Amino acid sequence: MISETKAAVFGRSALVAGIVGALVGCGDPPTDGATRAPAGAARTVPELVRSDGTYPVVPLEKDVVVVKVIQNGVVNLQEAASIEAGLETNLNTMVRLSEQACSEGKQPDFLLFNEFPLTGYSTGTREEKLKFTIQIPGPETVRLGEVARNCDTYIIFGSYASDDEWPGHILSINTVIGRDGEVKKKIWKTRNIKRLTPGAEIPTTTVESVRDKYRARYGIEEEFPVLRTEYGNIAVSTVQLDPFVFAAFAMRGTEIMFRTATLFSTEDVRATAFFHNFYSAMSNIIFPPDSEAAPFGGQSLIVDPRGRILAEDPTNNEGIIEAEIPIAEFRRNRRIPRYPVEVVAPVFEQYQQEAPLNHMDLPPEDLPQTVRFVIVRTSAYARLRTRRLRRSRPRSAPDRCLPGHPSKKGCTEPRSRGTGVFRHSRTGRYSGRRYHRVRPTQTD
Repeated sequence: MISETKAAVFGRSALVAGIVGALVGCGDPPTDGATRAPAGAARTVPELVRSDGTYPVVPLEKDVVVVKVIQNGVVNLQEAASIEAGLETNLNTMVRLSEQACSEGKQPDFLLFNEFPLTGYSTGTREEKLKFTIQIPGPETVRLGEVARNCDTYIIFGSYASDDEWPGHILSINTVIGRDGEVKKKIWKTRNIKRLTPGAEIPTTTVESVRDKYRARYGIEEEFPVLRTEYGNIAVSTVQLDPFVFAAFAMRGTEIMFRTATLFSTEDVRATAFFHNFYSAMSNIIFPPDSEAAPFGGQSLIVDPRGRILAEDPTNNEGIIEAEIPIAEFRRNRRIPRYPVEVVAPVFEQYQQEAPLNHMDLPPEDLPQTVRFVIVRTSAYARLRTRRLRRSRPRSAPDRCLPGHPSKKGCTEPRSRGTGVFRHSRTGRYSGRRYHRVRPTQTD
């Protein structure tokens, strides 16, 4: 079980989660993928959370489902002989492991891969990174769809992706392929952890960073999508250490939370499942055994709604774990968690987050190449603006700073407190929203 100290810490996080989960927009998506709202159509807010604590479902085909989690290594496309060769190698690995999972042990209903099993990671400028993305659907999902159809299972995986509807944006997408081999859902990452490491931020575009445009295109119900399947209500997320987001998914009726993340916290997975009352599975990538990252590889796990580990691979080796989930018994008379929203709402109504919504809603030519958001003090308030980086910095350096526009100025550390607004130095455009500065060592 989770230690008392860790449980106390995550208990406070869960309390906070309830409030924010209720304050953010979320709703019930269709089960056949994101649908575009008609242009110019009048919009009405759908029922996002039922007042009686119940949630929409479809009838179950079986009482017990089998989840299998696959952890494996990947060839970074940036380091492959060619992009095509790297994709082929990684895809062959996914196919091999999927077929192995389908032929050994119990028949799987869900196969979960890690965050980037097809593309691996990449460094450099935005233009360089975009080369190492895939399109969804695409040839890779077609081939994985054949495996899903032959195995009669869902396949879930994350990937760097690009989309013609979002030119210039690097997306982190979780894809759900159905038993019929078709893509059932493309799920955007909700938001990125801020201040992941000193001087570093994650460059992908998320729902939060283009929220208004995302909502106009797909609808508010797609911001926290829950896929209602014949094996239970599932959601997929790459978010870490963010109880607010998982509270929203729980309110939406999530029964099994699939997670794809790297450098994750086991305690986070267990505590999130415990406090939000759902089953959860995490798939992690593995790293070369002689690398500095090796201690953080693998350790994939499946947990129950009490945070108890049902299956775990404690190694940094390629492997497959499995667990049975009594979904029918779990669903019987179940209600969404009880969150003390009204008690704590006055505090949260006054909170202003540091990076405002829509901070990546820019024309393609204005999207930061290797962005660095720096807080600088002014006489009235602190402003968040973009600094530019030298193109001559070492190749790995841009990823140590947020994606920013190249210039003769290097990265500077954040250095102010207080509230302010968000501005891009190239466009001179302000968001008009305030933010609240947090300590550099704190993630928000």
